[in-house]
Amino acid sequence: MPWLLYRSFFALPKSIVDAEGRPANALLGTVNAVLSLIDARLPARGPRCVVACMGAEQADYRVALYPAYHAHRDPMPPELAAQWGKAPALLEGLGWIVSASEELEADDVMLSFARVEEESGGQALLLTGDRDMFAAVSDSVSVIELRKGATHGEIGPAEVRERYGIGPELVADFIALRGDPSDGLPGAPGIGAKTAAELLREHGSLEAVLLAAGATAGEGATAREDAATAVRAARVMRPRTAAALRENAELLLTFKRIATLQRIDVERPPDRPTDFAGGARVAREMGMRRLAERLAKLATA
Repeated sequence: MPWLLYRSFFALPKSIVDAEGRPANALLGTVNAVLSLIDARLPARGPRCVVACMGAEQADYRVALYPAYHAHRDPMPPELAAQWGKAPALLEGLGWIVSASEELEADDVMLSFARVEEESGGQALLLTGDRDMFAAVSDSVSVIELRKGATHGEIGPAEVRERYGIGPELVADFIALRGDPSDGLPGAPGIGAKTAAELLREHGSLEAVLLAAGATAGEGATAREDAATAVRAARVMRPRTAAALRENAELLLTFKRIATLQRIDVERPPDRPTDFAGGARVAREMGMRRLAERLAKLATA
């Protein structure tokens, strides 16, 4: 849900305001995005419930591992912060479940609910623009992309492999190697998406890639041992690539730990249809008249 609020705030005109003239674009865009997805999947595949996941801006343990994590991000604009505070009441008014973690991030909360749903025999759709969430994809879990023209793209395991060249189980390894500018992770010097995917397909994991690069000599290795390691690594990958991996091995393993989504204990939410009438009432109380009118019409449709 944080991604939707940010996306809506920066994508929609600031002229979208409530009855008091306060910005309401983030709230309106977030609700409309979820409603468009519900409408697109009704009546045959309507969701049994909607869970809005919130969390910390950045998990403390990730910052402790790498202080530059999220450090480049600007502070939240006050106009967005005001809408952020109102979001839970509006979403809950619609009958949607709001779940938040103070320690971990919204992505971790999303993964946790997706896995609980999957293990219960259900299917989960993750509405997010964060590519980290591709790691959660499985036969029962898909990422939904918002596209132009109010269309939606569904990303399953095959689509992840088509885009990244690796399966969902290796997304964290891929991010560690390639980097993730949105999170402030630089990746391995000189290694882009194509090379990262090739290395992972060849060796199977980040740890195996580092092993193949010769990143095992460790402290105390002699110059001869280091040279022998470099020669062995050159037989399986380009010397420059192997050197970049060896020189940054510990940092790359840290990046993988940061990119790996964390599961928390959550209960499978009960079936709960969208309450259009309840949402209309809350929207009206917030001075969002047009949204209230739309939801009231949906309530009687």
